[in-house]
Amino acid sequence: MAIAQKIKSYMEQASWIRKMFEQGAVLKQKYGSDNVFDFSLGNPNLEPPRQFFETLKNVVNTHTPGRHGYMSNAGYTETRAAIAEYLSEEHGVDLFAEHIIMTCGAGGALNVTLKTLLDPGDEVIVPAPYFVEYRFYVDNFGGVLLTVPTCADFNLDLAAIERAINERTKAVLINSPNNPTGKVYDRETIEGLGSILEKKSRERGRELYLISDEPYAKIVYDGIQLPSVFQAYRNSIIVTSYSKDLSIPGERLGFIAVHPQLTPLQDVLGGLVFCNRTLGFVNAPATMQRVVQQLQGITVDVNAYLRKRDMLCDILARIGYQFVKPQGAFYVFPKTPIADDVAFVQELLEERILCVPGSGFGCPGYFRIAYCVDDRVIQGAAEGFANVGRRYFAKR
Repeated sequence: MAIAQKIKSYMEQASWIRKMFEQGAVLKQKYGSDNVFDFSLGNPNLEPPRQFFETLKNVVNTHTPGRHGYMSNAGYTETRAAIAEYLSEEHGVDLFAEHIIMTCGAGGALNVTLKTLLDPGDEVIVPAPYFVEYRFYVDNFGGVLLTVPTCADFNLDLAAIERAINERTKAVLINSPNNPTGKVYDRETIEGLGSILEKKSRERGRELYLISDEPYAKIVYDGIQLPSVFQAYRNSIIVTSYSKDLSIPGERLGFIAVHPQLTPLQDVLGGLVFCNRTLGFVNAPATMQRVVQQLQGITVDVNAYLRKRDMLCDILARIGYQFVKPQGAFYVFPKTPIADDVAFVQELLEERILCVPGSGFGCPGYFRIAYCVDDRVIQGAAEGFANVGRRYFAKR
């Protein structure tokens, strides 16, 4: 066997998006890209804000010695201080540079965090549906992913989470706004989760950690506010990136923010910096750190995604698809009208529409549509969605 059997098995399990990409490439070659409606990837289609390009130009044109050399593994102090100042205002908690670790995107931030926290056999509780890579990230460090169901509207099922906590539980990992559902967990839910974790930590005499994955934190709609996990629970860690709010996923820049009252704070902070180095990330990209230092609070035009959401949801609703209207991110997660979500996605593929089955996110019976696409893709797919829908929604 040329590669590890475990990796071969995982590649097969995680092949949904890859398969759709490969099938999409064949269709695009056959019919032309404009005649294939690709909703498979969560790749932001908006250009970065004007301020990003202006700042990038200024940073690149500033020539001083050592600007492209190694730095502290935690990142530039001035960048971390700027982020801490912004987050302090946003979360109502006093954060300083020492509480921020710059990372290679949110994926890097999650791996660094899990490496720091997990011993072999430790469990991480994750509500389903969940971002497909979580299982592999947890396994990277000998952990075990334990999934729990969500409510019918995809809100957290707090009772299910509480029942799942046991002596092996080390952390609960949540993602809000959620990929793939677009759900934003409300303040009452987050505060309830914090209360459960506080109670269970006291009962066990061992800290439980709340890891909040928030790369879509700035993409929320309809006046909804993303509640602060820092306000709800002191043993909390935020991981995030600039991939979505600045539309720079290829630049691989994110950070970890640690609650200043987390226990044991210095051990965790030291572990995060150590793991950032020894996992091979070494440090986050230097140029991008200097750029985002000056762009705190700057985002893409969220109204553009709001308009796409409404356009797509109106189309789906008229046809008869059942879904929970997303409150954030840029995904909608409708029910499939048949139990076999993989077979249903294949039917859409016959209409040259590429979506991802819910099975890929630990939630069969649904499918994900990523609407971070040009308007013409949404408009062009309407007929195909309707053609498939007529087979199941004829009586509506």
